[in-house]
Amino acid sequence: MMPHFAPSSTREFPTDATVATLVRLAAAQLSGDDPRRDAELLLQHALDVDRAWLFSHAGDVPGMEAVQQFGRLVERRVAGEPLAYVVGHAGFWTLDLRVTPDTLIPRPETELLVELALSRLPADQPLRIADLGTGSGAIALALASERPKAAVVATDMSGKALAVARENARRNGVPGVVFREGDWFVPLGTECFDLIASNPPYIAEGDAHLGRGDLRFEPLSALSSGADGLNAISVLCEGAPGHLVEGGWLLIEHGYDQGDAVRSLLGSAGFVEVETRQDLEQRDRVSLGRKKGGSPPA
Repeated sequence: MMPHFAPSSTREFPTDATVATLVRLAAAQLSGDDPRRDAELLLQHALDVDRAWLFSHAGDVPGMEAVQQFGRLVERRVAGEPLAYVVGHAGFWTLDLRVTPDTLIPRPETELLVELALSRLPADQPLRIADLGTGSGAIALALASERPKAAVVATDMSGKALAVARENARRNGVPGVVFREGDWFVPLGTECFDLIASNPPYIAEGDAHLGRGDLRFEPLSALSSGADGLNAISVLCEGAPGHLVEGGWLLIEHGYDQGDAVRSLLGSAGFVEVETRQDLEQRDRVSLGRKKGGSPPA
């Protein structure tokens, strides 16, 4: 996979250009869903200002150093580097998360998993939650921010990713999350939880999408898992019953065409109330199941 992009050149912009002109010129060079919005975010980052400042100072002429910095950022974006990596952060849930090439970029689709988890986690109970393969900490921190009485454990096999997740906990003021390094269930020892959530790697090895768009820049180990993309999901389904209380839930994000397979894996592992939920684009996105016995948190 491609490491953090180091531009060999800088996009040149007129040093006497106003803020509005810089946005317009950069947007004309960018592609994607919203080039103007990308240009605005890149200029905000170069000037270290917020969006309101950008609009209220549209006629200002930034200094030469800022314009050159903006040019370097635009060059990276033109070369295809994800906007989140260029500016170093991304929004998720109510959080602003630092991201690096050591972590996946949090995506809006994953908020469905958070919503489904919260609907199974009463706010007034001291429950235990585990987020496996936490990356930037997005899921763990979103759940902890909404359920302050819960004890949350977040694991990842990447020490570098965990360092980013710990920083995100600090910068968002979310206490109560314990970060542990290790592969899937290993850092949990013999502990059991009321709910386990995970957004594991689920893209099939050799999938053409891995060589396109943002995925080219993201860590391969967090994207792909086995010939059919189900290796990590199989590990999660098989191991989760040993780390869930009776009536506890397992929630897994997966690919749009994996719903049937994941439900089968959950059923084979003994889970009940197995179902798949779709995202806003009506694609299978999250499958879940409850461990037999007892009753779920109410």
